Amino acid sequence: MDIIQGIIIGIVQGLTEFLPVSSSAHLVFIQNILGVESSLAFDTFLHLGSLLAVLWFFRGDIIKMLKSWWLSIGDLLQGRFRQGFIDDPYKRLAWYVILATIPVGFVGVFFEDSVEALFAGALYVPAFFLFVTGTILYLSQRMTSGEVNFNNIGAKEALFMGLGQACAILPGLSRSGTTIAAGLVIGLDKEFAAKFSFILSIPAILGAFLVQLKDIGSAMDANFLPIFLGFIAAFIAGYAAIKWMLELIQKRSLDIFAYYCWIVGIVVFMGSIAHIF
Repeated sequence: MDIIQGIIIGIVQGLTEFLPVSSSAHLVFIQNILGVESSLAFDTFLHLGSLLAVLWFFRGDIIKMLKSWWLSIGDLLQGRFRQGFIDDPYKRLAWYVILATIPVGFVGVFFEDSVEALFAGALYVPAFFLFVTGTILYLSQRMTSGEVNFNNIGAKEALFMGLGQACAILPGLSRSGTTIAAGLVIGLDKEFAAKFSFILSIPAILGAFLVQLKDIGSAMDANFLPIFLGFIAAFIAGYAAIKWMLELIQKRSLDIFAYYCWIVGIVVFMGSIAHIF
């Protein structure tokens, strides 16, 4: 892998991690187009770039959530957890992120290796699930009431979005797409659904990063520059994708992403079946 290829793949990772178009599918597609194979070290640094992008963008909210969560531990010890939970929306948000992370943690521990082994090397699989992502996005926007937001989200909504995130272990099924769609189906306001989806990605990306990090020692490439520049590209592209997505969702529907997923999914699926790709 050369420098240009590293930057291109980093940009693709950063953009598609937070846009509802499936980073797993696009990374498979772009690596096939460029004729390169990603290394463990490169994948690890790409995840780190995406993680830092969402941490930096939501740093204010994250600091408030961490402080509120710590205060809620004190509330629990003093027997006034329920009242503090009701009074402080950041306490609720922190605990709901933990609750919503449980499904993806369970699936990641018990099923990720099986899914990856089952679908390894088959381009038509992520292409099919990319088409499914588009369909989920299209339908979910037509099923929402948009009444649930930061102030009144409950455990039911958080857990439902967590289940949506867990489904995204399937290659080509967008993590942000399924979580936002799940939020819309269960009544979340569009902007808050996107924001909760992005914050919910933090423990998921962190988990993937830590799993890869423990095996990185023997996998570091001699040529570190493409890896480092890919990491920088993933960070910048990820930050831009979050900012653009939150601005876009306030003014427009997500149909543009549904159409994109359908078109790319069909093209790659048919090309894979015909052995063009």
